[in-house]
Amino acid sequence: MAASMCDVFSFCVGVAGRARVSVEVRFVSSAKGKGLFATQLIRKGETIFVERPLVAAQFLWNALYRYRACDHCLRALEKAEENAQRLTGKPGQVLPHPELCTVRKDLHQNCPHCQVMYCSAECRLAAAEQYHQVLCPGPSQDDPLHPLNKLQEAWRSVHYPPETASIMLMARMVATVKQAKDKDRWIRLFSQFCNKTANEEEEIVHKLLGDKFKGQLELLRRLFTEALYEEALSQWFTPDGFRSLFALVGTNGQGIGTSSLSQWVHACDALELKSQDREQLDAFIDQLYKDIEAATGEFLNCEGSGLFVLQSCCNHSCVPNAETSFPENNFFLHVTALEDIKPGEEICISYLDCCQRERSRHSRHKILRENYLFICSCPKCLAEADEPNVTSEEEEEEEEEEGEPEDAELGDEMTDV
Repeated sequence: MAASMCDVFSFCVGVAGRARVSVEVRFVSSAKGKGLFATQLIRKGETIFVERPLVAAQFLWNALYRYRACDHCLRALEKAEENAQRLTGKPGQVLPHPELCTVRKDLHQNCPHCQVMYCSAECRLAAAEQYHQVLCPGPSQDDPLHPLNKLQEAWRSVHYPPETASIMLMARMVATVKQAKDKDRWIRLFSQFCNKTANEEEEIVHKLLGDKFKGQLELLRRLFTEALYEEALSQWFTPDGFRSLFALVGTNGQGIGTSSLSQWVHACDALELKSQDREQLDAFIDQLYKDIEAATGEFLNCEGSGLFVLQSCCNHSCVPNAETSFPENNFFLHVTALEDIKPGEEICISYLDCCQRERSRHSRHKILRENYLFICSCPKCLAEADEPNVTSEEEEEEEEEEGEPEDAELGDEMTDV
């Protein structure tokens, strides 16, 4: 039996998050499902709620490329200067104001059995209590024949960067149920996430795995079953159930990004400095990011994804009144008001980044359809309903043919953070 909306909200506030103002989950329509609504006036800039995910996991390629993060909360583990040295490829890179780095290496702990690293004893114990007892490979951490290592290697072979999901998020869902004393409670919580029809699920899996998705999906299902089978979740291990689980994570997973360097930059921005010192520091930071872009490109953060119950209730709008962020340098998601939100008004975030929101209505719909399988009917889209049905790229091609200057190309990839 599914948990009620009140049960879900109570869980998020009491266990998984910190509510700042009153909100409630309501059923909106058969097309949109549920939504999150304000029950009191929310002022612009106010934190609406802070939420911890039910489960989260770092992306596998991200971890393989030495983006060091806490195995539980994804807090960046490198000092800001170490982070800058790795991203620029300059071992001698020195940062001014090193005292502004918030990383506490003296608090870091690893699992005594498999050596995965945590930012604190609290995270190590939380992981062990929720899922890590099942997933800990012990001394077989580097054994390529260990069932979990085989599963992870198979995942990396079919899902290259830029990453949008992780098989280990699903593994932690199963492990959480395996370890739980009240298995039904966790199964109810996971069942609250948006589900799709069989055809929609197939579209999502195809998007994640590419043209050979059926063969790849069956390989992953077999390895997933060998590593993690749980009788209480037997339906997740059938071909249809595994596809549904895959689609659930693909649709509802929220990207998480953390960075000790970003935290250091924000702290630098808050410094009170003389104008000349401010100009010098800003110039240093600008050059630092240019060096990082030249060496590393767009992959700046420790990246992963998580399942957030309340955040997943926030519907999309191309003119959102709220936004998500991770200012604590870990997996705690903050939802902040972008404008005043009246009582009874729906709280909407955007599934598109700033550049994508400025594209044509048809381009926005194309991205949302391909990645989330819905057609947006927000106020902006309704106001632009009479626009021609061409993508921004087609518009640019027409402008080029007419001799107009070409705008910078905007990719269709979904942003992870």
